[in-house]
This record gives sequence, C-alpha cells and structure tokens, in this order.
Amino acid sequence: MNTIKPLWTPSNEFIATTNIFQFAEKVFKKEEYNYANLHRYSCNNLSDFWSTLWDFSSIIGDKGNPPFYIENDFIYTADFFPEATLNYAENLLRRRDNHIALIGRMEDGGRKQLSYKELYDLVSKLAFQFRKDGLQKGDRVAGYIPNCIEAVVSMLAVTSIGAVWTSCSPDFGFQGVLDRFGQVEPKFLISANAYSYNGKIHSCFTQLKSLSESISSLEKIIVFDFFNDNHTPSKIDKVVTWESYIDNAATEITFEQLPFNAPLFIMYSSGTTGKPKCIIHKVGGVLLEHQKEHLLHTNISENDVFFYYSTCGWMMWNWLISGLACGATLVLFDGSPFYPNHNFLIDLIDEEKISIFGVSAKFIGALSKLNVIPKETHQLSSLKTILSTGSPLAAEHFTYVYSSIKNDVLLSSISGGTDLIGAFVSGNPTLPVYAGELQCKGLGFDLAIVNDKGESLPNGKGELVCKKAFPSMPIGFWKDNNNERYYNAYYKHFDNVWAQGDFAEVTTNNGLIIHGRSDAVLNPGGVRIGTAEIYRQAVKVPEVQECIAIGQDWKDDCRVVLFVILKDNKELTTTIIHSIKNIIRKNATPRHVPAKIIQVNDIPKTRSGKIVELAVRNVVHGIEVKNTAALQNPEALNLFKDIKELQTDQ
Repeated sequence: MNTIKPLWTPSNEFIATTNIFQFAEKVFKKEEYNYANLHRYSCNNLSDFWSTLWDFSSIIGDKGNPPFYIENDFIYTADFFPEATLNYAENLLRRRDNHIALIGRMEDGGRKQLSYKELYDLVSKLAFQFRKDGLQKGDRVAGYIPNCIEAVVSMLAVTSIGAVWTSCSPDFGFQGVLDRFGQVEPKFLISANAYSYNGKIHSCFTQLKSLSESISSLEKIIVFDFFNDNHTPSKIDKVVTWESYIDNAATEITFEQLPFNAPLFIMYSSGTTGKPKCIIHKVGGVLLEHQKEHLLHTNISENDVFFYYSTCGWMMWNWLISGLACGATLVLFDGSPFYPNHNFLIDLIDEEKISIFGVSAKFIGALSKLNVIPKETHQLSSLKTILSTGSPLAAEHFTYVYSSIKNDVLLSSISGGTDLIGAFVSGNPTLPVYAGELQCKGLGFDLAIVNDKGESLPNGKGELVCKKAFPSMPIGFWKDNNNERYYNAYYKHFDNVWAQGDFAEVTTNNGLIIHGRSDAVLNPGGVRIGTAEIYRQAVKVPEVQECIAIGQDWKDDCRVVLFVILKDNKELTTTIIHSIKNIIRKNATPRHVPAKIIQVNDIPKTRSGKIVELAVRNVVHGIEVKNTAALQNPEALNLFKDIKELQTDQ
C-alpha cells in the first residue's frame, strides 16, 4: 500500500466543478468519475474520444462525418477527422466582447491591454492588408519577435488566411535565425525595432539588415516600435512600419476554412547537432490538443487570467496563446524573469490577478535557492494553479512551492515537447499532487515505458513511448523527402510506436517521473541512469547552484562525470565533493555517484534554458558541436575542452 502523503488533494466538491469531471459525465453518463477509466477509454476509443472533445470544446468548423479516426498500417499515416474543415484563428477569436484578451507587460514597467473586441479589430486590419499584398494559403510568415501583443495579432492575422506562422525570439543571433527562417522561405517578416533583457535595450536593425540580404524570399519586413531605441538604422530594403502597413478600412475577417491536416505552425528543434529540424504542425491537431490540455487538464475557464513565462522561440508560447480559445485573459511578458528583482514575476500575480501561473522548473528552483518566501510578502489570493515544465521539477521544489509560495494551489509539473506541441504527461485538477511526480498520462495518449527491445516495463525505468496515433503528431519536417528524417526522429527505434526520447518510470500513484532525456542517459557498467536522478540529489548540497552530468567513455566503459557551478564564488573542496557523493549515494545508488566532480563557471544552454548534455559530452570527447548558434551562451562550451582531470583515473 502506498504510504506517501500527497502535498495537495482536491475535495470532492471541487472535483465536481471541473471541466474534466463534466466531460467524463458526457462520456460515462451516470458512472462514477474515475480518471484511470477515462484515460483508458480515451486510448481505446480514439474516434469517439476526439469527437466528443470537439463537441465539448465547441470547436467552430465542420467536423465531417464519422469515422473521425482511420487507423492505417503505420502509426503516422493514421488520419483524424478526414472530412473536417476549420480555422485556428477563428476559434481563438470566437469571443468578441469587451473582456480583456491580452495584457502585455514590459521590463521598463510598460503595460498595454486589448479587449477581445479590440483584438479582433486589429487582426482584421492586418489580415486585410496581408491579403491585399498577396498572402495566400500555405505561404510562410516569420516573426523575429518578442512575446508581446503585436506577436499575437500577427500570428492570428496570418493563420486566419490559412498561411503558416513561424517565429523565434530576437535574442537569437543572425546565424540561428537564418538556420531557421532560411529553410522555410517566408514571404513576410515581422519584427520589433528593439527588445530589452535584464534592463539593457538591444536594437534589432543590424540583424534585420542581414536577414533582408540573406533570405531572398522576403518581400516585406514589417517593424513595430517596442522600445525607444536611439539606434539610427541604415536603410534596409523592404522595411515598412507597422503603423503605415495596417489598413484601417477593414472591419471583418474572412477566415479561410482549411482541412484538419493543413499546416499551421512551423516549429524548430534546438538544433545543437546540426541545422534545426523544421517541424510542421497541423491546424486541427494543434487546436484540439490545446483545447484538451487547457480545458480538461488545466481547467481553464473564461474567468481565468493565464500567464506562462516564455519567448516566441519556445512551443510554450504557442501553447499559451491557444488559451484565447477558452476566452481567458492572457498575460504576456518579454524580458528577464529576475529584472528588476527576483520578485518581478511574483509581483505580476498580484498586480494582474493571475490565476494560472506557468514557469520553468529552473525558475522555481532558483527561487528556492534564493530562499524567496512569496507567501510572506504577497497576497496571491487569485492564484489557483502553478504549471512547471522545461525540465523535471525536483521533489524538494514541490515541497518548496507548498511551504513557501502557497499551500492550497494545484502544482502541475508537465512534460511534452515541440515535437507534439503539447504535453504527453499532464496536470489534473481531480488528482492529488505527490512530490517529484507528474500527475497523469494525458488523455488520448496511449503511453508506455519500454526497454531497449520495446517490451513494456510496468515497474521499471525505460523509454517513454506512445503506442497509438494522436492528432497533434506533426505533418512532417519541411523539405524532408519521403519523410525520412521524420521517421528517423520518432519511429525508427521501436516498431510502429512514437518514441519521445524521455527516460521515465510510472509510479505507484499512476503518476510519472521523468529522469532526463534518453539520449543523455548514462550507462556505467551497463546500468542505465537518468541525469535528472543525479541533479535532484546534487542540488540539495547547499553550495551547489547548478550542475550537468555526462557519460565519459573510459577504459571500455562509461564513467559518470558531474560538472558543478557553486554559489557565491566558492571553491570546490574535498568536503563539498564528499557531500555531493554522499547525498547521491544515500538517496540514489552507488552507480549514480560520479567518478569525477569538476567545478565550472558556466553551463551551456539552449535559448529556452535547457542544459545540453550531448553538446558537453561531444566537447569532452573532442567531437565538434556543429550548431553553436542554437545556444544562448556557446562560449561556455570552451570550459569543457581538454580538462586535465578527465585524462586520468584519479
């Protein structure tokens, strides 16, 4: 019997008010609510489940006739809603009243807001001008753009026409942007004049000039003023201002009705091993998956104020913006989460009455390390849900949330990816929260943990796979002849299942623990170890600020090497090394204990803040890292070259 106590448990009265409970009533009629039964039904009755979700979500469009799921011989050739037509932007703009749709916050204290009516009107003007300029279904429009109101308006205008939206944040260097947009050949580019990070304003015009000269498909570059910038740009061909471009005559939007599988977004892999993969996502798949995750797993309503800290280069931005389909108010912020101080995002909760607050696991960990106690300094009366993703949330950080932020909040650690533009493992307002565990498998995802042979592991650690098709599977990769790269990315390793690339296990509570990326799994003595298992213990040592682990090939085996950043410029001593090894040995296994622990001053990360174990491993082994433009701090890789301690046994 499970003796672990939950950190939070929903009351029966609360459960009965949730969207997921009401959805289950439509499915099971009078049968008593049970999430395990609902999940089983959703996987075994794909046509009925997704059709019921379409109706429950009040999707605007033509669903077509059943069957709504056609299974084929191979998983990625399965077809959902083969006769359906719809428009993504129309569903996000279904609300047209004076309720606040968007609130934009900036580092300098600036604040803007738009009602749903004002948002519709602004989108109509931009879409009308796009049509006049010849933008058509299937054309690409790129946003080199901060997380702001103009980004949302642009995306909705583009997708209302049936064109394809793609974006990255302006902190990407020129080569990183070119590696992405250069592949998909956008017709238009939308950008801010400048952006701010950590109090410093950065002009975008140098990058825009280079992009204008390097991407021949560009016909116009539309620039809006985001920050006052004293930089005087040299003349750039094709540039027009946002104010002069928008056609004020338009009043109505013509929403192009598209097949369910029509392209909507192009997203990008991190690209640390070569040029980023350009992942094409479909109109119906994105909308239906996000409606499922928002309405059922996150319990969003039109009365919520929804925030997720993200840039336009991370899929969580797209995920956040889909919240408009629920009629909620979205809070957008672009900048450093710790500027002008570490309380800034917590301040936003009270100032904007945020009810659903999304951040990265690293942000929560940073607050804990700083010993920030928001419950003593803030009201947080509006806050009902905290979402965390980006990396596994350590068990002690679950405890920190309930002890130091708020004790009556639903904390949902979720896990998915750009690949499915959603979460395989989700939150759930009807289930308890246990420290270190993700609450449940997402509805409609037939997930399993398997060994290297693809055999199910009910109680062990292994590869996370999805055994059946789901609507938000990508169409494929851009210019991927015969879907070869697409097949190799997800389906090659196991027979006819989607391999997510996560190393995971199912708990006794039917939750999940993600132990890291499976391609970064360590293998000392043939025992597979997830890097997150080591990180969870190492960061408990008070002196450790952050760490990264790799497997180093050594004497016909693999030895675990842990690199650590210490707080307050401390030096790594024998005492600290022993503390790290002892806590790992005590709370994990002797196999997890690093053979080497080495101090560094920085750890390379992607622009969405994820540490890159494979890139560090390559540097240690003398293998070239092919695409450093994908990193926010590529210079950090130099710290891992030719380290003397890695050339000896001692």
